[in-house]
Amino acid sequence: MAAGEQRGREYLERYKIPELLHNLSALLLYHRPERPREFLIHALERVNLAKVTDMDYPYLVDESNLDAMFEMLDITSQGYITLVQYKGALETLGLSTQNLAYEEDASITLEIFKKEVKKLLQESWAIYQS
Repeated sequence: MAAGEQRGREYLERYKIPELLHNLSALLLYHRPERPREFLIHALERVNLAKVTDMDYPYLVDESNLDAMFEMLDITSQGYITLVQYKGALETLGLSTQNLAYEEDASITLEIFKKEVKKLLQESWAIYQS
């Protein structure tokens, strides 16, 4: 691999550009705005603003989506899902399943599910440097 190509890869990794482009592309495909450039500018402005305020990051899912996802996973209405189901939901949302602090036999309630997914979504945006 050429030195220039290696420096380019290191640059992209350092600033997490592939992940950023993936998240922005997902937002575009989900919302399908009439003015995509303005939408992307607004999304990036929201990311920057969310870093310094309590404003939400631009997410693909909202509270009702999380409720629906949990309900689909909890097909027997027990009020909880398994860790395997939880990890599957995180992977579906494009979130990391590494460093989860749960035992294999853990029961994940709706409240835990929503709190943790929101936290992971926030972390997924917060990693980007300006």
